Amino acid sequence: MLVTGKKILDKANKGNYSVPAVNVNDMEVIQAAVRAAEKAKSPLIIQTSQGAIKYAGAELLREMVELLARRAKVPIALHLDHGRDMTIIKTCIKVGYTSIMFDGSNLSYKENIKTTKKVVSWAHAKGISVEGELGTIGGVEDGIRGEKILYTNPDDAVTFFKETGVDSLAIAIGTSHGPNKFVSTPQLQFHILKEIKERTKKPIVLHGASSVYPSMLAELNEYGGKMKKAIGVPDAMIRKAVKLGINKINTDTDLRILFTATIREEFKKHPERFDPRDYLGPAREELEKLIMKKMILYGSAGKA
Repeated sequence: MLVTGKKILDKANKGNYSVPAVNVNDMEVIQAAVRAAEKAKSPLIIQTSQGAIKYAGAELLREMVELLARRAKVPIALHLDHGRDMTIIKTCIKVGYTSIMFDGSNLSYKENIKTTKKVVSWAHAKGISVEGELGTIGGVEDGIRGEKILYTNPDDAVTFFKETGVDSLAIAIGTSHGPNKFVSTPQLQFHILKEIKERTKKPIVLHGASSVYPSMLAELNEYGGKMKKAIGVPDAMIRKAVKLGINKINTDTDLRILFTATIREEFKKHPERFDPRDYLGPAREELEKLIMKKMILYGSAGKA
């Protein structure tokens, strides 16, 4: 069933667990995410970046997600990730997305509040939930670049919720987009998360938190990849973040690495094959397993 992001995250907030928000670009990843949610009995957020929309089209992505959501027995939300282009935001609202993120982290604090409030008025009028962002995280994702990390100020977060009316808020505590998050052991500012959660008691979102598992990197590189020094967020830190109040965790880089590694392996082991199903099928199966693992890690398994 297709529901709003607010419905999923309000329940996660009360239950003190987090829901994976899986970035998708195509049918295989959408299928893997929904199948994982069904098996794990987990709520699910499927999200598309602006890049994914430019690649596949908002309406086509919505149609695929809606079809699978109608057949599913778990709640699923369709979310726009890192929306900055107002035309794309309005398109997503028009075609039936159930959740929108407006990323105003590149704006001044006052401009962020002003523009986020405008997006909230558009979306809420259609019964669509809204995620805002305060502070910036490093790295690059689908053309969205964070030049440097600016930690979220708890006082600003409290005011931001009140002034904008957002349903959830992405905060910056030291994570980063992409595989190369850190140069050494990660250091996350858990005290910022703890204070924001205690003072707002609202759903809080964590971006840039892929684990970048060494085993997946090794597989990718073994079959021709060139990603040698990537460091992600350890699972132990993810568990702590969930315990302290994170309710939505964006899940993208790990999926990209595994998807590509599996396809590379299939090409290497079976060079005679040319049917896309022979390599996309195994990649889809591996993604399903990984997404289920994330659902268990985040605490959403069994919560549908």
